[in-house]
Amino acid sequence: MNITQNREPKKTRQDFPVVGIGASAGGLDAFKKLLKAIPADSGMAYVIVQHLSPDYPSSLPEILSLSTEIPVHKIVNDINLAPNHIYIIPENNFLVAEDGILKLNQRADNERGNNSIDIFFDSLAQVHKTFAIGVILSGTAFDGTVGLKKIKEFGGVTIAQDPATALFKAMPQNAIDSDTVDYIVIPEMIPDQLLQIQKSYAINHA
Repeated sequence: MNITQNREPKKTRQDFPVVGIGASAGGLDAFKKLLKAIPADSGMAYVIVQHLSPDYPSSLPEILSLSTEIPVHKIVNDINLAPNHIYIIPENNFLVAEDGILKLNQRADNERGNNSIDIFFDSLAQVHKTFAIGVILSGTAFDGTVGLKKIKEFGGVTIAQDPATALFKAMPQNAIDSDTVDYIVIPEMIPDQLLQIQKSYAINHA
């Protein structure tokens, strides 16, 4: 197990892709397949935003750490974003990117619905611009589509899970139908697509 809550990443120059990965129902299976395929030295940071019950502590970091050798962090406020690390949202919080760190905002008890993916993707786009990558996996409803539009608006890249492989198709299908998705990929092939994107970053930012 590779949970590293006590060894937070150091402050890093923000010149690398930051991959926001959003999912709701059925996301766990897709997360596992995706993380298993990520090389340890990809040079990217990965931020997982999963719809979680506000009433129960999440074991998602412990579960997903079994699928990867990359350090996995349950996000704490003001944690530094660094390449070759995986960050996971805690339950009952919204998440935003801000100047090389991740910040948490607690959800109100009476808050209905969950647009935590849109909220994070919007901040990711505005802060990291062309280095922002948004990925939508299995889920119900429509969270993530508005955020993907923002990422495209700021010059980033958008990816959706192939709905044919999703346990719940609504979230990726809605993003695809709204014409905001650059690549439609099965989860275990998403890291290959990300590496191709990373190569183009290296050329364009050389």
